[in-house]
Amino acid sequence: MNFIAVIAALGLEQWRAFRWRVALERSFVRYARVLERRFNGGTVQQGVIAALAALAPPVLVVAAVFWALTALNPLLGLAWNVAVLYLLMGFRRFSHAYSDVVAALKTGDINGARRALAGWRGGVTTDLSSTDVAKLAIERGLMDSYRQVFATLFWFIVLPGPAGAVLYRAAALLAEEWEGDAHGTDTTPIARARETFGRPARRLLWLLDWVPVRLTALSFAIVGDFEDAVYCWRTQAAKWRDQVGGEPAGIILASGGGALGVSLGGPLPVLGGEPDFRPEIGMGEAADADLLPSGVGLIWRALVLWLLLILLLTLANWAP
Repeated sequence: MNFIAVIAALGLEQWRAFRWRVALERSFVRYARVLERRFNGGTVQQGVIAALAALAPPVLVVAAVFWALTALNPLLGLAWNVAVLYLLMGFRRFSHAYSDVVAALKTGDINGARRALAGWRGGVTTDLSSTDVAKLAIERGLMDSYRQVFATLFWFIVLPGPAGAVLYRAAALLAEEWEGDAHGTDTTPIARARETFGRPARRLLWLLDWVPVRLTALSFAIVGDFEDAVYCWRTQAAKWRDQVGGEPAGIILASGGGALGVSLGGPLPVLGGEPDFRPEIGMGEAADADLLPSGVGLIWRALVLWLLLILLLTLANWAP
């Protein structure tokens, strides 16, 4: 049944993306902000309580509805799984933004590519070159595919019903919202309190990421350049620990860059300031418009691999 639910949800999303998905995510973020205002006293214990208050309601509700519907009729439980996955997975959401960047760069419209990238990932893109835009698009595409597809699918398969998928997506949103200043560059009391308060949420996401991030990296290696992907993963991923996304992002970007044969990371221009110096990750050619379609191809091949594995698991469970 899991395989049928995943295929149906992916098919529905490719046919028509759910317009209210962003509104649902924003509603959860607003709820997280309310909890932060009420519970944030700068202690880890308060962060644990707030994280439980944020995550328990959606996870318990979707699990209870799943069990109730399944008890009435297994097909109702399957329909619920499809509906929840349709709400959570965002393959079309990032692939369309990625395609907008590709189309603009192909026609030499650097300003259009910058606007598309800014609308997708946020931030100032005015000073970015075409190589920078292509590089950031590949990085964001790899990370979005992991967060919104592969990790979500992993926890959907591991935990009963859609509870695992909801838990992961909610934990990812919560950790991002309560990120704070984990590296201690902001020493104000408010920043220190926020960093401490958000630590349990970030730790939970790190735990939830540990297995699926490595399975996703292995998938990129299998469907791409295996030797280079594994080499970059082994030698470069740790360098990204102090960057946005931390170690999981380092693993995904290193393996993805190696599998594609493209150099990622490196310094980025910052408007009116010193460049943002990031470790170089991946290996091979500099990113450009011609390499961008290969990024989507890598993600699709990895997804097909996952679907085959899910199908095999489903058939194994049905076997007498």
